[in-house]
Order: sequence, then structure tokens, then C-alpha cells
Amino acid sequence: MPLPIGLFPKLSLALALSTVAISGAQAHFQKLIPSTNVVDQDNGRQVTFDLTFTHPMTNGPAMEMAKPVQFGVQHNGKKTDLLGALTAKTVDGKGAFDATASIKAPGGYAFYVEPTPYFEPAEGKYIIQYTKTVIDAFDSGENWDQMVGFPVEIEPLTRPYGIWTGNVFSGMVRHNGAPVPFAEVEIEYASDGSVTLPNATFATQVIKADANGIFHYAMPKDGWWVFAALIEDGTLPVPSGDEQVPVERGGVLWVKTDAMN
Repeated sequence: MPLPIGLFPKLSLALALSTVAISGAQAHFQKLIPSTNVVDQDNGRQVTFDLTFTHPMTNGPAMEMAKPVQFGVQHNGKKTDLLGALTAKTVDGKGAFDATASIKAPGGYAFYVEPTPYFEPAEGKYIIQYTKTVIDAFDSGENWDQMVGFPVEIEPLTRPYGIWTGNVFSGMVRHNGAPVPFAEVEIEYASDGSVTLPNATFATQVIKADANGIFHYAMPKDGWWVFAALIEDGTLPVPSGDEQVPVERGGVLWVKTDAMN
């Protein structure tokens, strides 16, 4: 039965609003992507980093990133403050940062960033994504599962470098050190815009950990992948008043896969 002509404008408006809702529901991820995750004599000892708060799979748009609360590296259990290494930049007209770090000795290096809380008006909450990535230096194979002590953090159960495309990555979600049963984990690929999505649901993969907080995921394409375990914990006042809103704390881990040629 044909629809009355007067309904078409209403349907068009409804479709437009649903499109906005879908685009607005895209997951946000704090980037901490190094120029390499394995340092050896061939690629030198200098590593550069991209720190952008964005939607990786759709290659943007970026959101405003203030100067982080902390940015540093942990090596052999010792933390080094790298806030002074940050260089401000703009991405999609929003604030972001680059950084350069020198790696001088063998071992596992956990680089980490704690962003300033980001208030998301559309969701009525703050977002804090405690983010890390692990770099191996000079084929040490050590300390790849190290934890930096974030409130929410993913413990790698698979070595987070030297991973072939299609390998399964496993991790454990921890909150204040304890495993989180059935934690929800969001996953995205850092695309350069060349990946065509069948529909919006493919942008962010969503899985659940098991009763011990352990999750598994096979990465189907070479490049950088992000895993984010999100937990609501505490409240903060909104920027313009005293109203308290929830804080979504994310334990975020970046890993890279390489194609087998």
C-alpha cells in the first residue's frame, strides 16, 4: 500500500536523525601509535608517536585533546616522565600531540598516556582513556606483559608485538588490579581511509571477556589495532556547574600486526 505523500518529509527527517545518531555513537579512542613497535639496529633508536583523540576506523573526525595529565615510559620497572617531549599539533582543527623518544638499551618499553578528562556532552559523561603500547628494543623479548598501574588496564596475555595478521590476541581486563568478569571490550583498526565498511556496525568490533576477565580476538588486517575496556567508575562535576556526571575509564592498548609475505 502506498504511503501518504505527507509522510515522506517525516520519514526523511527520521532517517536523517538516525544517521546523526549512528555517526554520533562512534567509539572514541586515544591514539598512542609509535613509528615502530620493534627497535633494532636497522630502524634506529628514535621513535615518534602520534597522540590524537579520534575515531580510528573512519580516520576521524578528531576531538579536542588537552595536554595530558601524564605521558611517559616504563622500562625495567622505572618510569620516566616524557611530558616535555610533547609537541602540539592540530588534526581536523582539533588539538593533538606528537612526541619523540630515544631508546638506548635492550628491554621492553611500555609507553603510556593519561589524558585530561574529556567531557562528552552528547553522552553526559567524562571519558578518560588510560592508554599504553609496548615496544621491544634489540630483540630482548622481555617485560612485554608489564603493567603501568592504571585504574583500568589491559594485561597482555599475547606478546603485543611480532604478531602476524590473523593471529589471535589475548588479554585480561583489570580494574584496580583485579580481573573484571565479562568486561566489554571495544576494538578498532587504525584505517587510513582505504577500508570500506559494509555499514556502520563494522567500525567498532565489540566482544566480552570471560568470567576471568580474559578476551580473545583475531585481527584480520595488517596495521595498528586498539583494544579498549570501558568501565564507569566515579563522577566529576560538569565544566559549567556543580552537577556530577559519570566517568568512563578506559584501559586502552595498541598492538600492531604484520602481513606474512
